Amino acid sequence: TDMIKGKQGRFRQNLLGKRVDYSGRSVIVTGPTLKLHQCGLPKKMALELFKPFIFGKLELRGLASTIKAAKKMVEREPPEVWDILAEVIREHPVLLNRAPTLHRLGIQAFEPVLIEGKAIQLHPLVCAAYNADFDGDQMAVHVPLTLEAQLEARALMMSTNNILSPASGDPIIVPSQDVVLGLYYMTRDRVNAKGEGMSFADTEEVQRAYGSGRVELHARVKVRIHETLMNLGEETTEQTRIVETTVGRALLWDIVPAGLSFDLINQPMVKKAISRVINQCYRAVGLKSTVIFADQLMYTGYEYSTRSGASIGVNDFAIPDAKAELIARAEGEVAEIEQQYVAGLVTQGEKYNKVIDIWSRTNDQVSKSMMAGLSKETVTNRDGEEEKQDSFNSVYMYADSGARGSPAQIRQLAGMRGLM
Repeated sequence: TDMIKGKQGRFRQNLLGKRVDYSGRSVIVTGPTLKLHQCGLPKKMALELFKPFIFGKLELRGLASTIKAAKKMVEREPPEVWDILAEVIREHPVLLNRAPTLHRLGIQAFEPVLIEGKAIQLHPLVCAAYNADFDGDQMAVHVPLTLEAQLEARALMMSTNNILSPASGDPIIVPSQDVVLGLYYMTRDRVNAKGEGMSFADTEEVQRAYGSGRVELHARVKVRIHETLMNLGEETTEQTRIVETTVGRALLWDIVPAGLSFDLINQPMVKKAISRVINQCYRAVGLKSTVIFADQLMYTGYEYSTRSGASIGVNDFAIPDAKAELIARAEGEVAEIEQQYVAGLVTQGEKYNKVIDIWSRTNDQVSKSMMAGLSKETVTNRDGEEEKQDSFNSVYMYADSGARGSPAQIRQLAGMRGLM
């Protein structure tokens, strides 16, 4: 029976698995410079996958007289072969699949871009659909051979045509992690930042002022913006108004497609807000603009999360001052209940429940005082008065933006681990 059962047995090893021609698999890495419809395909892999096409082209060009000669030529890899490969894969989509394929977005089509190295590059925004991460995941590549297959891959399976989740109907190409952090960081406001209170004629003027260092990214400024709003049906109304906003939000407005309101981005862009904007964008201006917008959001997010310099240091986890007192009080209460139990005033069950109760309450109190300390900082405004503003503590920004982590995790590091 050992030969039959298990993963290495006859059924799962030989009978249920299928070997497929014109396919390959490799480790995936992130491709932050790709467009949404592209994937990075290693040159060596592409050469193997598209071999018959290359043989055909070589014969057509008269560079090889027979298939055998073409084979020999491809093995030598002269420059002409790479040129022909580039020509063959232009306009020829490939299918990328990640196991387990749990819904139809587990296989999507991309236009390959030839890259050096041996790993497949995957666009960061399609990771959510594949449930892929870059800790060693592998993906399979398949080549659609016939014209009909290529046409279907392009029309039905292209990643740019699959931006809605089949489960909920919401967009599935929503930025995550570092992109969210970057967009959140650039749309935050800071009290008394350089250039606060300035007025600008348009967003280009803001861009020039920011580029020349006259204003900071988080400065609260007034900007004249031009909006095109979609009404019911196909009608549009245009309006120009002066808005109170920040430099970062004015810069972000440059990539938002016409047809959306400025109010959508005139707020700190946490993950939910970004998701809302993309959803609204798809409903208002359609697929093509949304895909371009999502790509632009990604590039912008990466750039500003780099500029933010956010990182975790041990000092970012500020231990609340009230912690020692709260824990001492809880220990006192527990000792009291212990004495009552020894004296026979409470049962084992009552003691247990009361102790659990005390520690749960203490945990919540420590957590609350920790978040209160992390989330606000006291600063001096333009009039020389002290004012509280949202903190720029890296750990708080990670959690608040929805990029990574949660108050519960910060609590375990800076507050108390709690009941185990």
